[in-house]
Amino acid sequence: MKYFCLLLSSVFLFSCQSPTPTPIVQNPAQSLPEYAPFQAPEWAPEAVLYECNVRQFSPEGNFQGVRRQLPRLKELGVDILWLMPVHPVGQAKRKEHPGDLGSPYAVQDYLAVNPDYGTLGEFKLLVQEAHALGLKVILDWVPNHTAWDAVWIKTHPEYYTRVNGQMTEPLNEKGESTGWTDVADLDYNQPGLRQAMTEALQYWLRETDIDGYRVDMAGLVPNDFWTAVRPALDSVKPVFMLAEWEDESQHFRSAFNANYGWRWKNITKDIWMGKQTPHALDTLLEYQDNFYPPGYAQMYFTQNHDENTWNGTEQDLYGASAEVFTVLAFTWQGMPMIYNGQEDGLRQQLAFFKRNPIKWGNYSRTEFFRRLCDLRHNNRAVWSGQYGGPLVKIPTDDDDHVYAFTRAKAGERIIVVMNLSRENRTVNLRPDREALGAYLNLFAASTVQVTPEMQLNLKPWEYLVLTNK
Repeated sequence: MKYFCLLLSSVFLFSCQSPTPTPIVQNPAQSLPEYAPFQAPEWAPEAVLYECNVRQFSPEGNFQGVRRQLPRLKELGVDILWLMPVHPVGQAKRKEHPGDLGSPYAVQDYLAVNPDYGTLGEFKLLVQEAHALGLKVILDWVPNHTAWDAVWIKTHPEYYTRVNGQMTEPLNEKGESTGWTDVADLDYNQPGLRQAMTEALQYWLRETDIDGYRVDMAGLVPNDFWTAVRPALDSVKPVFMLAEWEDESQHFRSAFNANYGWRWKNITKDIWMGKQTPHALDTLLEYQDNFYPPGYAQMYFTQNHDENTWNGTEQDLYGASAEVFTVLAFTWQGMPMIYNGQEDGLRQQLAFFKRNPIKWGNYSRTEFFRRLCDLRHNNRAVWSGQYGGPLVKIPTDDDDHVYAFTRAKAGERIIVVMNLSRENRTVNLRPDREALGAYLNLFAASTVQVTPEMQLNLKPWEYLVLTNK
């Protein structure tokens, strides 16, 4: 029986690790060093992620609607297209109203595509066209549970967790409902399940040539499964693996290349609301530098499907600070992610269980995101983790409100200065000798000379991004 701890809010965030069952099958990755993550593909360190909610992305709400916009995404500067689950959605015990489309995370068949989106052939064509444009494609994978009318419910009922002999929804550590009543919990004490899940993951790599996975609630699946499955996937092709989890599990570092920067997201929202100061970012950075091994990355975002649907739009959550924290997501030490519609100033909370297509306008924020993507591609200093430069704070006389730092790698450097407050700030910067010189202002056609003593006047939430390349 598998239980786990949940922090229950408008979305489920997880605050503790589920007990790891005794491994049932041989773990071929047991000899891996605990702090040695699998190598990310060579294209990953500079990549920008783009999450695509297939159901809402286009008026068509299908693969064709995604394909039609691939050239625009390439021009925007996206590198990795993350598709929310493309599998058939279960019909039994759907949430909300019977006529709704159900949760895409209630998977009915791991080896099929949702007929609302198209056919397997059309999905393959999407991947092929993305690859032709130089884009990578990762698939959202849901390993912890299935729909109640899933294929495995009928063919392999032994794969499922049981309480008093009955299949159960995911439960918390007290054996109580988590609210996920539309899905049935999978039992990773079953060797057959582990084998079947591994084969399903390999199938999509072989059959459709995708480039990796974003794994839903990865921490609810035992760690030894991931350390065993990663080499099985890499034996098909080198993959990029993103865990929807944070850092409760050290073993993720030998299976995944990146995870969620939820602490970063919460701190940045708190700074906007006046609950924390920029010093909280210093504390987080110190923690990350000590906790994560070289080569690992966190994904930073101001919107994703959960944030947008359940908590609010970027404007709701960040207000006037939305742009400055997007800049921080692109220039800090992790991997930035764009949620579909942000390049158009998405002001909708997209529905989760029914069709609610994005109301595209004139893509008003395209140039803003394009410049940030170009910086990521053209200046190695801002690449992820050890592939980029370490973040070094620039001393100022107003650290309570102004956040300033530099990153450098192989002679390439950026300088970022941000007023993270609601007031005008006049600040004096004292950059190190190595940071002095002429820079291009990323968001203006001008050159800035960085000197030993610099004074800047910054409006509320104003930012300055300088690059020497």
